[in-house]
Amino acid sequence: MSAYERIQTDHVPIKAWVRGVPLEAAALQQLRNVASLPIVGPWVAAMPDVHWGIGATVGSVIPTQRAIIPAAVGVDIGCGMMALRTSLRADQLPDELGPLRAAIEIAVPHGRSDNGGRYDRGAWSDRIPARNETEWERLRPGYERIVGRHGKLDRGRHVGQLGTLGTGNHFIEICIDETDGVWIMLHSGSRGVGNRIGTYFIELARRDMRRHVADLPDKDLAYFEEGAAHFDEYVFAVGWAQDFARTNRELMMAQILRALRGSGRLPPFEAETLAVNCHHNYVQRETHYGEEIWVTRKGAVHAGEGVLGIIPGSMGARSYIVRGKGNPESFHSCSHGAGRAMSRGEAKRRFSLEDHARATAGVECRKDAEVIDETPGAYKDIDLVMEAQKDLVEVVATLKQVICVKG
Repeated sequence: MSAYERIQTDHVPIKAWVRGVPLEAAALQQLRNVASLPIVGPWVAAMPDVHWGIGATVGSVIPTQRAIIPAAVGVDIGCGMMALRTSLRADQLPDELGPLRAAIEIAVPHGRSDNGGRYDRGAWSDRIPARNETEWERLRPGYERIVGRHGKLDRGRHVGQLGTLGTGNHFIEICIDETDGVWIMLHSGSRGVGNRIGTYFIELARRDMRRHVADLPDKDLAYFEEGAAHFDEYVFAVGWAQDFARTNRELMMAQILRALRGSGRLPPFEAETLAVNCHHNYVQRETHYGEEIWVTRKGAVHAGEGVLGIIPGSMGARSYIVRGKGNPESFHSCSHGAGRAMSRGEAKRRFSLEDHARATAGVECRKDAEVIDETPGAYKDIDLVMEAQKDLVEVVATLKQVICVKG
């Protein structure tokens, strides 16, 4: 018996790892829409955290033949996770965790502003670490190549957003694993510059396909074909944004380590060699079933055989470090988290501050109205999600957060 549900469509099937977890009707319709495209195949894979998304279904893996759908990659290009195991033990953490959370919040700007000033003009710009400047100099030639052809993208001082967390469901956590080891984990992407690149090329794809948009099941599914005017430019730009995102996570991790070591509240510790840095909103060329194709993972993680990945829960639930099993039917992929069970608006209507406080008991984190849309009840049950994908990954470590910094 297969571990997935096979859903037949008029073009290619959908293989959905959703046993025991809900698949909403709106998400299923989005999956059917993308499966109907002539460039998609041999099938579409849906992960157990699947839910409706803007442009394309979150938790989907979309293989395309000689074409890419920019809206399937989305605007948070290269969004992903990084986790690092330290030599610290749980009993070495202080009883009062608030000061450590404050140290992280000072070291890594989060949300839309830094103490009331914008990242690119305010206090953060005045104290950007030297390594961030160095990394931007490495990234600058690629950026200049992009804006040389697409000048509308040249807005903002992007070095000011390297090493910053952003908003929404982006977070930093200090976690403890089942052996009482202490981990640092974070979630972020390519920030404002990636958003501009994604938005710009999504609209460009619509314009390029203007004659054919009427035949699409959704205008967001406009695509660039290999050999078309803007295909190579998009491939370069999306690859650059994915590099920016990975670098952003590395810089934040370095800033967190400096903050924790300088807090005066922890003993000396080492950042051990087990580190994972993985995208979950990206596209790349891969070989599957002997054929080179483009694989877009929209809220999905590469889970090739032996490859380490991260599957987070929510502000009050467990997270998992996993090792991929290289399942060919999922195109070597797994879920990128628990997946939303409801919209942000519905979460704000359904849950109170008291509900949120109960759900995050024991976690040093924000417990105010601005994070209700991220409360644990707004997400699927991570244990059911993990059960549904046992043939995709094996668990390496189980993490429970004790500190959570939200964007």
